[in-house]
Amino acid sequence: MWTDISSLGAIIFYSISLALVIKSLFTHVSINEKIIFGLASIGIGFHTIALANIILAIDGQNMSILIVASIVSWLIAAILTIALPKFAIITLLPVVYGFSLLTVLGVWLVPSSYITHFEANPEVLIHICLALSSYSTLMIAAFYAIQLNIINNRLKSKKLNLTASPLPPLLTVEKQLFQLVLAGALLLTLSLMTGFFFLEDMLAQGKLHKTILSLAAWCVYSWLLWQHQQQGVPIKTAVKITIIGAALLTLAYFGSRLVTELVIS
Repeated sequence: MWTDISSLGAIIFYSISLALVIKSLFTHVSINEKIIFGLASIGIGFHTIALANIILAIDGQNMSILIVASIVSWLIAAILTIALPKFAIITLLPVVYGFSLLTVLGVWLVPSSYITHFEANPEVLIHICLALSSYSTLMIAAFYAIQLNIINNRLKSKKLNLTASPLPPLLTVEKQLFQLVLAGALLLTLSLMTGFFFLEDMLAQGKLHKTILSLAAWCVYSWLLWQHQQQGVPIKTAVKITIIGAALLTLAYFGSRLVTELVIS
């Protein structure tokens, strides 16, 4: 019962927040960030309760691919909602709250199960928390990259009205993009280190592709940060590299499980 109530609550408040943000963006009316913050926070609270009820199964912890996706959406929504007063993210919120809304619906309407036991291996929980945190941060960076590309293209085509557009300044978004990539890359580094240290099967046949793709993503982000520090990176290159890194991590974290859980089963 609590799962149904909390899931419905999350859906309602995410939907209201989504509608208000979209209305503001399309009508160019200044948005009341305090109202969005309050409504979205309630939705995130309901989302938290729903996840807790679903994950904490009687015989272990349920970490199916839909639930993991919902955890990622919850993390992204929580991070960006907290950052709303300080960061240029208003144009990202429709995607963020829309993604959260869909994952809550998916977990609620399509029950799935993948039971694990973190109490027997608490070090695995540390690794998973770092992995999910790094992925969420770098996905936010990918959203930033898309926003940066839109602003850059509109400025070049002289289609951006700086006084009426809800889009934030180009340099602000570019600076915040590299801050996010740096934070995400550091978390990814810790995730890989704990994986090699705590897990014995990082190079096993079933998980080798995840390790290779994660290392490839780490190399991509490291190169981007190094180039930015040494000589600067053109905006289009930064956008492409950030999105490529996010795609590699998505394949690493969700690729095989998407096939085994949703397709084969």
